[in-house]
Amino acid sequence: MKIEGVPFVVTDWNQMTLVEHQGEKGTHWRVFEQGNIRVRMVDYSPGFWSDHWCSRGHVLLVLEGELGIQLRDGREFVMKPGSSFQAEDSDINPHLAFSEKGAKVFILD
Repeated sequence: MKIEGVPFVVTDWNQMTLVEHQGEKGTHWRVFEQGNIRVRMVDYSPGFWSDHWCSRGHVLLVLEGELGIQLRDGREFVMKPGSSFQAEDSDINPHLAFSEKGAKVFILD
């Protein structure tokens, strides 16, 4: 990863505005976006299921709860606090997220 157009910046995530995004049940994002990166703190509601397949690359770290990731080929991964996934931008392996119990995650893309 080559980060460009981002000087040294400190982010207080508690001061960032919550923005609601929809799936079958909503998520709330706090977002820092500058240069060529987007960094998010995302709260997934219990019962969340993505409403689309995503082919964007991510580094995702689960902070709280459990987050499931399903790949289009049918594989599923249930991630708990302290686990992460890393994936490149790719139309070959799109993924979607779901959470039965809810989760808080940190995402860089």
